[in-house]
Amino acid sequence: MSRPVRVLIAKIGLDGHDRGAKLIVRNLRDAGMEVIYTGLWQTPAGTVHAAMQEDVDVLGVSLLSAAHLTVMPEVVRLCQAAGIGDTPVIVGGIIPEHDHDPLREAGVAGVFNPGTPMDHIVQTLRELAEAKRAARLADNGPPELTTPVGLTHAITMISEGRGALLGPITRPKSGFACVGVTGAPGVGKSTFIGKLAVALRRRGHRVAVVAVDPSSPLTGGSLLGDRLRMMTHEPDEDLFVRSISSSGESGGLGPRAGEIADLLGMAGFPIVLIETVGAGQNDVEIRNITRDVLLLVMPGAGDALQFEKAGVFEIASGFVVNKCDLNGADKTIKDLRDSIDRALPLWPVSSLRGEGLEPLCEWIEERSRAK
Repeated sequence: MSRPVRVLIAKIGLDGHDRGAKLIVRNLRDAGMEVIYTGLWQTPAGTVHAAMQEDVDVLGVSLLSAAHLTVMPEVVRLCQAAGIGDTPVIVGGIIPEHDHDPLREAGVAGVFNPGTPMDHIVQTLRELAEAKRAARLADNGPPELTTPVGLTHAITMISEGRGALLGPITRPKSGFACVGVTGAPGVGKSTFIGKLAVALRRRGHRVAVVAVDPSSPLTGGSLLGDRLRMMTHEPDEDLFVRSISSSGESGGLGPRAGEIADLLGMAGFPIVLIETVGAGQNDVEIRNITRDVLLLVMPGAGDALQFEKAGVFEIASGFVVNKCDLNGADKTIKDLRDSIDRALPLWPVSSLRGEGLEPLCEWIEERSRAK
């Protein structure tokens, strides 16, 4: 296949831990797959909405609560209603043997118990993914960008290098803001973007996010975990999140991230946020696809001399001191103000508390109006 198998793994219900699910996620990543993990306490509706936006090959649910005969038929039904009925659904957990056939009759494509060999799970997922992709390729109709399913299929076509089949892709010339968000690993980019997107939605804006995570240099697989910090309690059609892997590319981005952002702009999202891989000093590729770049730093990230260095600090059009509720935030803000161009904005933000986001929303609104 032209790209790795994409799988979404979700914990639906009130299970108290996700150790088993995380083990499966790591094993699938090590098998060379792209795995979107959405974490604990998900709903069927939220899970299906995420699977639709991510255009996954297989949707997997981990259940320990003995609710499989209630939850799984609902997941299958919601997939049909969302227009992704061709996405195979699997389930893993403590599921009695006599419940396997009723689950398959309800449309579940695979049922796995503790002790199922990992090789068998991996092979099953590959076969399901191959069958789904073959069926889609047989349908040569162009996707309809005005529908959520058509948009997500179009993004997949771009990822596969078939974007030319969509026709010219150009970002809107006005009323559009594409903002890159970069910073070191652990600085809180995903949480920050999730809170910022919600704040922008409260102001009436449609928002799209392109979230890039690193791929393994050994297997090519990746854990696409940014979405976990951006999930809302209820599906929101006007908040679109798409996870992509770096696919071994340097610079902090993944293949065709700029084209995907342009497509989202064409599809009616006036604000697109692009999250880079955890960036080092030389990871400046984001500047080549957008003029507006927010650099996140956190208390204790460096001193005034560190902020003077060339590289990622040079490309920022604005600075965010995230986690400003931590000790040392005042010194970091002072060192930054002493080092950067006075014309560049600087915002102290606590993503954990949801503080300091409104001035950023106003700045993004201004950028969308700029020619």
